[in-house]
Amino acid sequence: MFLKTCGGGLLGIACLSRLGVRGKNLLIQSGSCQIPLLPSCLIIYVLYCLNRNSVKLAHFSALLAGPAAFFLVLFLADLSPGHPEVTRMAAVTAWVALWWLTEATDLAVTALLPFILIPILGIADSQSVAAQYMDQTIFLFIGGVLLAFAIERWNLHQRIALSILSKLGTNPATVLAGVMGATFFISMWVSNTATVMMMLSAVMGIIIQVEKHNLSAVQKNAIARAMLLGLAYAASIGGMATLVGTATNLAFYKIYLDAYKDAHDMNFVSWFVLAFPIAVLLLTTAFLILQFSFLRQAKKVVFDRSYFVASLRQLGKMAFEEKIVFTVFVSTAYLWFGRKDIDFGSFHLTGWSHLLGTHASFITDSTVAIVMALVLFLIPSKNEKGKMLMSWEEAKKLPIGIILLLGSGFALAKGCDQSGLSTWLAQELLFLKDASPVVIIAGICVIVCVISELASNVACIQLVLPILIAIQKVTHLPPLMLMVPATLAASLGFMLPVATPPNTIVFGSGRIRAADMRNAGLVLDVAGIGIITAVSMIIRLIIWK
Repeated sequence: MFLKTCGGGLLGIACLSRLGVRGKNLLIQSGSCQIPLLPSCLIIYVLYCLNRNSVKLAHFSALLAGPAAFFLVLFLADLSPGHPEVTRMAAVTAWVALWWLTEATDLAVTALLPFILIPILGIADSQSVAAQYMDQTIFLFIGGVLLAFAIERWNLHQRIALSILSKLGTNPATVLAGVMGATFFISMWVSNTATVMMMLSAVMGIIIQVEKHNLSAVQKNAIARAMLLGLAYAASIGGMATLVGTATNLAFYKIYLDAYKDAHDMNFVSWFVLAFPIAVLLLTTAFLILQFSFLRQAKKVVFDRSYFVASLRQLGKMAFEEKIVFTVFVSTAYLWFGRKDIDFGSFHLTGWSHLLGTHASFITDSTVAIVMALVLFLIPSKNEKGKMLMSWEEAKKLPIGIILLLGSGFALAKGCDQSGLSTWLAQELLFLKDASPVVIIAGICVIVCVISELASNVACIQLVLPILIAIQKVTHLPPLMLMVPATLAASLGFMLPVATPPNTIVFGSGRIRAADMRNAGLVLDVAGIGIITAVSMIIRLIIWK
């Protein structure tokens, strides 16, 4: 096999030689940077031949599309004469974007490309690119995940969910509201995927209890579909409300801080003020859509709350570990919210940052997250002698793939800025200067939403935000007015099972048809675009003047 492969490669070289492709023609040149075209293509060909029995043609085509686009942009384009770095960065972005959108390889593997290509092409040095992969925003994500691991380890999430359901679970509508409310709240602090995994057993338990009632098959199926879709949708919506709720928010946070260093108008509280009202409106809309679509035939069904009460009693009293984790959780939330002064009108809350004096700016939300996560490693457990509330065994589950994905987006944004690609984009987008803000925001939301249905929402937002920064430079709209709606729209993947991990998980239960998710999700996507656009225009009049 290997001899055949090498023979095929040599034959390819011979053919190219016959065609007169020699010497410098085998080098792609962009400014002073030269890249050997033939060896690159030969490597790809050899890899394919060695694996052609295991690699499908469609998959190989997706793999080839990335480097092909990269070389075509480098070889054929000259976006900004006299500034080859612009074209080089565009080529890098094209390769990364195609592999992200087609998922030709794992997203985390693609995330390594900027670290390799940006220094090779002379756009930025390896040290500055590597720094993007361990930005302070990454530590905010790590701290939030560690806190979520502690909540999951001591079953605090189950207690919160069952406490809500034991009080609201009287009929399908109130149970659905309870499921979505509990999921929404947990997902504000825990990753969407982890939240669904935590809640899925409780929701399946509800469905099983429903099936024990004297109901028709149509009613049972409708209730099951409403509960599972409500679980998935509430998890995605809850992540919108806080900076740590989903990776797309953290990606926005880092890119915004880098692009607008002197703004000083974005932190945990300011994001919450902007995003929480939109998230609540969207959650309410999702509930009404699911109630109308699935629960109309089960209006008169009455549940016995004893199942939820009994399940809650089985957990017993709050253990020492649960109380401490809950205290750490509440303290973390307070430290995130209470950094700066908060004025409630008749009541004024002084922020804790004043205690640090001139060093207050040195401490970020990331510092808070890591400090509180560290505390969990230092407090001993009462019920598990010799162990702490958190151990490194749990921490080993940190999603390194997401960390790399976030870092790669930051690296791309850095490259776009340093190479001048962002400036070039701004010049190319001058036609938007006189466009209506409503049209711009709605158009952005539609584009981001469609892409997020088909590709990773984190990858999508990391590709879109640098373009929005360029648009802002020509439209002179407030930066947050463009970037916040786009970031929120990246969480609107409600139609397809592959759009988000929550959708995939609940679809895997086998109790939801693709048509059910498509129909309800389409309505919710459209409603979400409308809500984000409308609220953004209202906020513009109040805050983004």
